[in-house]
Amino acid sequence: MAFSRFTRAFALASVLASTAFSASAEELTVATFVPPQHHSNTVLFAWFAEELEARSGGTMTMQLFPAGQLGAGPVQQYKRAVEGVADITFGVTAYTPALFPRTMLAIPPGASNSSAEATVRIWSAFDEHLAEEYADVKVIALSTAAGLGIAATQDVSTFECMQGAKIVPYAAMTTPIIEAMGAVPVQMPVSEMYTGLSTGTIDGAYATYNNMTPPWNFWDVTTHFVTNVPVQHAVIFVVMNRERYEGLSDEHRAIIDELAGEAASMKLAEGCDGADERSLEMMMANTDKSYELVAVTDDERAKMDAAVADGMQAIFADYAGRGIENAEEIYNAINQ
Repeated sequence: MAFSRFTRAFALASVLASTAFSASAEELTVATFVPPQHHSNTVLFAWFAEELEARSGGTMTMQLFPAGQLGAGPVQQYKRAVEGVADITFGVTAYTPALFPRTMLAIPPGASNSSAEATVRIWSAFDEHLAEEYADVKVIALSTAAGLGIAATQDVSTFECMQGAKIVPYAAMTTPIIEAMGAVPVQMPVSEMYTGLSTGTIDGAYATYNNMTPPWNFWDVTTHFVTNVPVQHAVIFVVMNRERYEGLSDEHRAIIDELAGEAASMKLAEGCDGADERSLEMMMANTDKSYELVAVTDDERAKMDAAVADGMQAIFADYAGRGIENAEEIYNAINQ
């Protein structure tokens, strides 16, 4: 009889323990619009998944849905996080600029020439100047892809060559800068730039080294990749549905807090800068393409920098007209 009672008690305890484990197990869904092989997936999210599982003892995992599986296109990525279509989403601020006017001030040329440099500066200004734009979500990462060159079908390495050239900037907000250089800004998503370059719809586009090689393959349709230009930045966010985050256990929230912020952001920057390094190596080793690597001279760069300064004043004036009087202060804080 005693043995039977013990057996029943043990069985009940086992069921309760199993139920408790099941109740505490969490799988976070992640939605991206980029393909599975994109470096954000292979570096940032691979690291994030490993860390979640290791730190939680397997009670918190992640499932990635790349290439728009939870909704096509990049425009709705922030909304998908807010509405809980996915627990976590990956997006680019320039696709919904009205949501992130202050964060967008990290896009124009400034003090940073790489994703890592820009990421450090963004986070140094985040709490004071940018955090209010993310009140509806939990920010996992905020970084950039550094547009450190112009992929073009003509030489645009001099101020004279830039006159009248149709150039795609990283965001519409930088239109005054492109115009101050004498070029004609054309808005176009990266997915259409290959065709635009091949058909002559555009003469060039701000790009990373990674845009030149697979999967984008701009090196097939360009004659020049121009470096030492004023660097523009595509600001990238990874955000989590706030209710989902707040509904986690204290232990699981603590793990998210440890990974989120600068840690995840620097991992994202590592992926972007690493992809550029690998692509540059491919470009230097490849002898089958007909494009030319050209660096802007210091004299010509000085002219471009002066145009940037003029363009920024127009941008600040536009911000003031929209009620953001301290745009220059925010830009300077991001570029300290």
